[in-house]
Amino acid sequence: MKKAFIQLHIAVLLAGLTGILGKLITLNEGLLVWYRLLLTAVTLWVLALIRRQAVRISPRDIWRIFGVGAIAALHWVAFYGSIKYANVSVALVCFSAIGFFTALVEPLIFRHRVDGVELLLGIMVILGIFFIFRVDPHYKTGILIGLASSLLGSLFPVLNKRILPKVPAATVTLYELSGGFLFLSALLPFYLHFFPEKSILPGTGDWVWLLVLSWFCTVLAFSLSMNALRKISAFTVNLSYNLEPVYGILLAFAVFREDKNLTAGFYIGFAWILLAVSLQMVRLQRRSRLAAESS
Repeated sequence: MKKAFIQLHIAVLLAGLTGILGKLITLNEGLLVWYRLLLTAVTLWVLALIRRQAVRISPRDIWRIFGVGAIAALHWVAFYGSIKYANVSVALVCFSAIGFFTALVEPLIFRHRVDGVELLLGIMVILGIFFIFRVDPHYKTGILIGLASSLLGSLFPVLNKRILPKVPAATVTLYELSGGFLFLSALLPFYLHFFPEKSILPGTGDWVWLLVLSWFCTVLAFSLSMNALRKISAFTVNLSYNLEPVYGILLAFAVFREDKNLTAGFYIGFAWILLAVSLQMVRLQRRSRLAAESS
């Protein structure tokens, strides 16, 4: 369990970089995610061949994993869309709503009772986002897209929970991101029709940031979070990812000086969200201590 938490928080730290990279890369959100998935899928297949990794799975499992990959791709498109329409800080705060959506989605998929405490903590996060929305209404579009990203983001860790007992994490990651790439490749012509881009080719600087985003913030972070899911619940993984805004927002303040454009309402809402995350961490530590004492 300790190793799983270390892996999870390294993944969260790497994820905190993605918002900064999303703003540094000049491509629109659709192309950005397409190139991210292209580089990631190619890298994973090369690594699989070098390691002679077993990648054969049943056709039924392939289609299930491809479906989860499609959800992951849409989640990323919405996330980077939120950055483009608002800013890094707002997009990352909206990402915190993933805990609220997971508290509803996980019991629905696994057919168990809703955890009242998890739901309450998720509602606290939503209230924090709502406060920011009321105070800073000019971020409306970015916030709505960010909430859609959170809903999609809550789905694929929960769905992976059903796949991981049968398929190794490395194989799931390989097929999932490859499936996301194929899905987005089919969708991209329609996307570019409605959201045209002057150039579909990244610039030199874009390539550098895309490689960092793909190799470190995707391949490495995805593998670490997958391994953590074997020992930790999907809700805990998703709520731990609420620390991503902490890292990302601090970086946005340092790199882009976004703190100059944010009002006191943003900080009040963000503090409320951090309170929800802290309460969940205390709850988990207490539960772990009680379990250790009883054993």
